[in-house]
Amino acid sequence: MALQLPKIFVMLKNVFVIWMVTTAMFSCFSESKCEFEAIFNFGDSNTDTGGFWAAFPRQRLPFGMTYFKRPAGRASDGRNIVDFLAQALGFPYIDPYLQSIGSDFRHGANYATAASTVLLPKTSLFVSGLSPFSLAIQLNQMKEFKTRVEEFHSSGSTKLPSPDVFRKSIYSFFIGQNDFTSQLADIGISGVKKFLPDVINTIASTIKEIYAFGGRTFFVLNLAPIGCYPAFLVELPHNSTDIDVYGCLLSYNKAVGDYNSMLKETLDQMRNDLPKANLIHVDLHSMLLDLFRHPTAYGLKYGPKACCGHGGGAYNFDAGVYCGNSKVINGKNVTATACSDPFNYVSWDGIHATEAANLLMTKAILNGSFFDPPFPINKLCDLHPIP
Repeated sequence: MALQLPKIFVMLKNVFVIWMVTTAMFSCFSESKCEFEAIFNFGDSNTDTGGFWAAFPRQRLPFGMTYFKRPAGRASDGRNIVDFLAQALGFPYIDPYLQSIGSDFRHGANYATAASTVLLPKTSLFVSGLSPFSLAIQLNQMKEFKTRVEEFHSSGSTKLPSPDVFRKSIYSFFIGQNDFTSQLADIGISGVKKFLPDVINTIASTIKEIYAFGGRTFFVLNLAPIGCYPAFLVELPHNSTDIDVYGCLLSYNKAVGDYNSMLKETLDQMRNDLPKANLIHVDLHSMLLDLFRHPTAYGLKYGPKACCGHGGGAYNFDAGVYCGNSKVINGKNVTATACSDPFNYVSWDGIHATEAANLLMTKAILNGSFFDPPFPINKLCDLHPIP
């Protein structure tokens, strides 16, 4: 009997074919065209391009080791989804809003910071580990940016876009994971579920405010399958019956699925109130879940195992010695080091994806296979190849 590949693998295989054909077609043109002029991103460490590290002490190696060859503010060995999306649209990498030196905002701004939440955190960063830059703060930064763009446009500033950029932009949201996970070990799934509707309503109200000042295209990425992350497999309480055949936590992934269903339903309902908006639900969950379950189908080797960590074993994650850090344990100094082949891993540090996984996910996003409703980004823009 022939081996039947996972459905998502077949879809991604088609992505590569379409991508090669598209690239060949667009190579005939000297100039590419795109209906969009900028990306404005709201999120946490999954899409942070340096905001957190612009506000707080510098990041250290091995972060950034694969592509940038230095720490570059990404919670990965290289580029993240926003980096690849910008590259595909022909933009430079989107600078973090909090970066005060050397920034160029002509093609958008990134408001994401590591450890950010949708809801305003009730304690400080130094107590809870959560960023003060919640979604409400990120939205206020966006409003201030718009005000300053309009103010400085007449002065001929070369590092800011024109005021009409806000209706010609993609507004991407990849946030909510920290709301879901930060209290999960203490209050459990039932406790977390009580405030998840508030998380979704806050995302919805943020979209409505951006729509009010001209935003029309919104990519809302749903939550990743946290039950497959090495960090949560180590830290969250569970028993052997809660582990599926792929090594992921059933109950936690089901809870994420319930949240994602609520998010999609909310976006469906919003389309009646925002008739001119492209409200696109991006099913990142399905993409990443299959990467964890079938890494070899995508040219990778390891699913729920961290590249950068300590302890080895099935997960290579030790909450006491995070990636790049050292600690004295039983009188011996140990360091959580990076593997030599991050291109074989889905998980970089037990919590975030590798550049290799981010690339695979971005290509699938740009193909449109995980858009709901369908959105023809490859017809609206001459997509550039991303390696």
